Amino acid sequence: MAFRKLLTGWAVTGTACVLSVALSNAHAASLADAASVPNNTPALSASPSSTSTSGQHANAGGPLGNAKVARLALDDAYLPVVHADMNAQIIQIPVDGEPGVTLETTVYRPEGSGPFPMVVFNHGKIQGDPRLQARSDPMSFAREFVRRGYVVVAPNRRGFAGSGGTYEQDGCDVASNGMGQASDVATAVDYMSKQPFVDANHIVVAGTSHGGLATMAYGTEAAKGVRALINFSGGLRQDACTGWQGNLTQAFGDYGGKARVASLWLYGDNDSVWSPDLVTKMFAAFRTAQAGGNGSVASAKLIDFGAYKNDAHRLVGDRDGVQVWWPKVESFLAEQGMPTSVQYRVATASAPQATGYASIDAVGAVPFLDQAGRDGYRNFLKQYPSRAFAVSDSGAWSWAEGGDNPMAVAVANCQQHSSDPCRLYAVNGNVVWANDTATTAQNDSNGDAHAVADAAEPSHALASR
Repeated sequence: MAFRKLLTGWAVTGTACVLSVALSNAHAASLADAASVPNNTPALSASPSSTSTSGQHANAGGPLGNAKVARLALDDAYLPVVHADMNAQIIQIPVDGEPGVTLETTVYRPEGSGPFPMVVFNHGKIQGDPRLQARSDPMSFAREFVRRGYVVVAPNRRGFAGSGGTYEQDGCDVASNGMGQASDVATAVDYMSKQPFVDANHIVVAGTSHGGLATMAYGTEAAKGVRALINFSGGLRQDACTGWQGNLTQAFGDYGGKARVASLWLYGDNDSVWSPDLVTKMFAAFRTAQAGGNGSVASAKLIDFGAYKNDAHRLVGDRDGVQVWWPKVESFLAEQGMPTSVQYRVATASAPQATGYASIDAVGAVPFLDQAGRDGYRNFLKQYPSRAFAVSDSGAWSWAEGGDNPMAVAVANCQQHSSDPCRLYAVNGNVVWANDTATTAQNDSNGDAHAVADAAEPSHALASR
């Protein structure tokens, strides 16, 4: 597929690009820590501005503005169980025309031989060197689709994480950048479509942030079996480029004129990267170009889901966010003839029971902490309800909020600073500490929570000594 044209001109270095969605917010410290974290400010975060969407095809929302919504009720105990890691495999997908270059890709799949429908998830971009970015591992997103019988494919594009090749900025030309990213999406779709366990006639392509831009670019020349595109807060922010908002808007206009596949756009009111006005302009440019293009117009719908916690840009990386985006996605997929019924039960980590050791707000009751640790616990108490605090006998501590499994992140991050085992002290609104037993997250398949293995990745948590 000719997803990009070669550029022979100039390139701008040092442009500021869109952040990927934070998988969790965390802070950790040892007994010697003296630093504190600003109140209710996530330790993992680094993005500007604010966002919303309004206008064409938009629905008001915002059910997680205060993040106090109960988990989805899942009456699926009778279904076959998929282990917590969702049979994850890391593979290398070869890039045609570039000998030796491969895309590091995580594949999650249900039990059985299939063929299964497939969804390809495209990651965002953090600031700095793309090679230092963690491997794409969208657990919360993947879980919802594996439960419904999908294979989930999460490729790292060229130049990112463990993939080969080089990330190409393309100067300030956002449209060209997106098409270059789309060529890697096409590589992943084409390769995986040939696997015997994949139903090549039922494919969804989704992406967040920079991956959302790549998703919409891919829609201009999507494979025949691709039936739906899902854009979570998509775009590319280049603060070093004069008129970057106009460049971004024009890029979506370019893609709209060639759009072949129905798309769902999900943006929130308090997005730290996109303003409400910019989102409206991006979508309007896409729709206007569609109306002026040739042939049939693929449907496009913009959803304003309102405010989400402290940053709508983190929606798809949070397990809490599923309650916001899945109902919209489910309806959209059904309209495109894609399956949405639950077929499997995916094992997940469950919180330990409250022990009655102390009340949640009793800062002085937390054992082994010095003054810095108690300040850290006070900060923990100001976080959103999906949170966990861990501590060790030697005084190391950590808190984590959001992401897919804050319990695993808190324990693993604490363990980086302690030779003694770290244990959970509090989870959500309960103290789970017991002096005589190790308190850890339980998994309903009696296996290890997948998040534990990756919890210490630098992009998932911020630690200090």
